[in-house]
Amino acid sequence: MIRETDTSARQHAPRGVPRGLSRPAFFNVRPPLLSRTTAAPMNLPDHRRAVGQLIAAAFCWSLGGLLIKAVAWPPLAVAGGRGLIAALFLIALCRELKFHFSRPQVLGAIAYAACTVTFCVATKLTTAANAILLQYTAPVWIALFGAWLLGERANRADWFTIVAVLGGMGLFFADNLALTGHLGNALAILSGVCFAGMTIALRRQKDSSPVESIILGNLLAFVIGLPWIIDAPALPPAAWGALLLLGSVQLGFSYWLYARAIRHVTALEAVLIPVIEPLLNPFWVLLALGERPSLQALIGGAIVLTAITVRGVLALRARQMGATS
Repeated sequence: MIRETDTSARQHAPRGVPRGLSRPAFFNVRPPLLSRTTAAPMNLPDHRRAVGQLIAAAFCWSLGGLLIKAVAWPPLAVAGGRGLIAALFLIALCRELKFHFSRPQVLGAIAYAACTVTFCVATKLTTAANAILLQYTAPVWIALFGAWLLGERANRADWFTIVAVLGGMGLFFADNLALTGHLGNALAILSGVCFAGMTIALRRQKDSSPVESIILGNLLAFVIGLPWIIDAPALPPAAWGALLLLGSVQLGFSYWLYARAIRHVTALEAVLIPVIEPLLNPFWVLLALGERPSLQALIGGAIVLTAITVRGVLALRARQMGATS
């Protein structure tokens, strides 16, 4: 990384920054040289591994729907309980943790906690379909602010993918979308903004260790949910098992993978690839309850998967061309 003075940072501001507007002091470190396709530094094996880690993380996240239903606690109690378990799991899994409480580390923790907590409340105040669809507006915020904050400029293929993904998810959840629950919808959008903010903050730590932000965020979520945990009823053994899985696998292991992957992908890739997570939820419901998705949902899912796959292939070709040029 090349450190620059504020004057130099303004002179070399990335594309997408309005003339005369410099980045905040928090972001006054010039990002690595990027290609026109916003690819991260070109290490193809690391990038392929990171894509696999993001897919595995999405797989773990998708277990939340069924597991949360098995825990008869209020949403904030579940968020706090699984947050504590996830934090302890990551502390036990990771070595040489460094809690230096830098701005990216602290902001990443706050955004992470805000993302998980607002999403839990949103699902209580609006439909689950609304909450998921509006949370996954995160790619829009990253595309808008990524050039300014990270130097990762969204190109036409990125914008086409975002539109296709949102349209496909709209079809996928169309049967369960509703215009009611305005407060819940607003919180779901806020959750998407926080998801984007968390991803940007973790990406800023790609040369260090972003997992500390995730641990701090889980502990903060536990503190927020503690009053509801105290008043929550006792859980039977099966529900405790579900809560342990929520903390260790659905949050802990998934975000361990996410923290490793985000070092080698752009922030936009880090939220576009895991968008397969809500598509997997009906699969688990199909296996557990035998409920089959509609034809419209299948078409929407196919649009999402196709858009992400095409975008991934184009990005890989761009990296290969850049590596050989």
